[in-house]
This record gives sequence, C-alpha cells and structure tokens, in this order.
Amino acid sequence: MSALTDHLIRRMAVEGPLTLADYMGDCLSHPDFGYYPTRDPIGAQGDFTTSPEISQMFGELIGLWLAEVWRLNGEPKKTRLIEIGPGRGVLMRDLLRAARMMPGFPDALSIHLVETSPVLRNKQQQTLEGTNHSITWHDRLSDIPDDGFTLLVTNELFDALPIRQFQMTSEGWRERLVIHNPAEDNFGFVLAPGPGPAETLIPKAIRSKAKPGEVSEIAPMGWAMARNIAERIATSGGAALIIDYGYDGPALGDTFQALRAHEFADPFADPGEADLTAHVDFGSLAQAAAGGGAAVAPMSTQRDFLQALGIEMRAASLMHQKPEEQKKAVAAQRDRLIDPDEMGTLFKVLALHQPGAPPLPGLER
Repeated sequence: MSALTDHLIRRMAVEGPLTLADYMGDCLSHPDFGYYPTRDPIGAQGDFTTSPEISQMFGELIGLWLAEVWRLNGEPKKTRLIEIGPGRGVLMRDLLRAARMMPGFPDALSIHLVETSPVLRNKQQQTLEGTNHSITWHDRLSDIPDDGFTLLVTNELFDALPIRQFQMTSEGWRERLVIHNPAEDNFGFVLAPGPGPAETLIPKAIRSKAKPGEVSEIAPMGWAMARNIAERIATSGGAALIIDYGYDGPALGDTFQALRAHEFADPFADPGEADLTAHVDFGSLAQAAAGGGAAVAPMSTQRDFLQALGIEMRAASLMHQKPEEQKKAVAAQRDRLIDPDEMGTLFKVLALHQPGAPPLPGLER
C-alpha cells in the first residue's frame, strides 16, 4: 500500500466519503505524496506532452502575441509577465526568445512563475538559465503585487484543477463521492444519500434537461481562479491568455480521466501515480471571468488562434532550406498543434483584457 493510499483511507475513516475534488486534490497536490510535487510528469518519459513541448512554434507565437498586446496598450514601462503552472519552463523560454523581436518589450518585463512543485521549479530554473531575465517564483497568484500592467498566460492548468460531480437520479441530484471498498481494496464512486447545498452550483441551463444517470461537473476552484485573474486584469490593466482542452459549456457528461505513460488509466488505481484531469467548461469559465470585471474576448480554438498568429508562415520559415526529414518533422509538429483530429479543435483559447482596451490580436471577431 502506498503512503498516499494509506492517507486517503485514514482520511475517509475520519471524514467519511470524500468529494471528487478532495480526492483529486490529495492525489495531485498532497505536499508529500501527491503527483505533481514528487515528479516531472511531462514529456516522452512522463505521462503527457503539452503544446510547448511539441514545438517551439507554440511558445514563439504566444510571445509575439504578448508583445503586440503590450504595444497596443501603449508600451507600459512596468509590466509583469506571469505564467501559472509553467511545466518545465519551455513555454516561457520560447516566448521570451520571440519577445526580443519587439524593441523595448523585454526591458519592460519582470517575470513571475506560479509553481508549487519543488521538482518542477528545479526543471524551470534549468530551462530558463541563460534567458537574461530575473525570475521570481511564487506559490500563489495572490503573492504577486498587482501594481503594474499584467500579461498572464497559462497552458493546461485548468484541466488539472479539482472538480465535483453530480448525478441525476429519480429523486433528484446526488453528489458522486469517493469511498474505499475494503473487500476489494479499491476506490470508487458512491452517491450521496441525500441532496446537498453544492447542487445549487449546477448551471441552470442543464438542471432541467438532465435525465436519470446523467452527470454534471462543476469546477468551483477553476471558477475562483478565473475570477481572481479577471480581477487583476480589470484592476491593473493587461491581458490573460488561457489555453486548455475542453468545451463551450455548460454541458452534461463525465470527463474525469487519468493519464499514465501517455495512455488512459483507471483514475482510482494507484492514487498519486497518474495525472487526473477533466475537460474544461469554457462557458462557465468565461462567466466567472466576466464576474471578476474583465472583458472576455470571443473564444477560439487553438487551431484558429495559431493560424491567425501565423503558424503556417512560421512553419514554412523553419522548413526553409532544411533537409526533407526536418521538414517532415516541423510539418508533423504543426499538424499536431492545429489539426482538428489532434489538438486543433479540442483545445480552446479564452482571453481576458481590461474593459475599454484595444481588441486582442487574433481574437478580434
């Protein structure tokens, strides 16, 4: 029995069944036994690969996007560039390289990374060594002063924030809770015996149409983070870019899943040894951001956004006068980022800006 499994069993013995959010929170973020604090999960040797790891084009285009937003807003001399959940630092490294193309932009920046994993902080330090920028690490977004123009980016963060699930029954909504079954020595779902106050958070748009057996997911932690980001943008000025996989909801459906060694796995097997995620409800996220006072740009797919930023031209530049094998590799990377059968349409782009500020590049419609 792993230390995290023992911890969960002991916790359930005291508290009873856990919400899915509590289970996910312990599995992913327990400071001693959790998934993220204890390993580098990204890349071929890990459990999943993110867009920045696929190709430099992703980070470079975002860097140019940030630089253009800065220019359109009057080139503020004091600008905080923030990334929440920076992975191994590859996105920040690539976007900073591209940012050098905008005169004055790199000199205006102070770099802030929000990361709680000691393992990933160490990876980020290695990746960003030699970027000629002073970088400050923080445990929380709230630790970063909001006294300057803000440019914030986060990629594949919201899918890993804990969710809660509810199932419609013949007697109404019941929360899906996690228990440990001693007889079979495994974890699984059980329905709460009665209604609870959290059910009021289920979006009204789907409450009335759900049929028995159907599942609704809510993400209070994600909503709170989106609102906090929006409040910062609305107050200090700037823009935020949120990229993740999900849907324009709200919608019914169970999207809770686990990834291990780049394959889907049982989310209740070997707690703390797999990445637990859920698809992001971008409609609810946008609503939470609007509640924080920010203006919400029209949502886009990753495909449309990267194409608007010029990924085709950047790919052609990288392929120019290169051997055929390298050309094929660049083309494959481009296609993985934007092909509808790959990441192109599953991944969405949500951007926020200060009300009254110029429209955001690539998201003007």
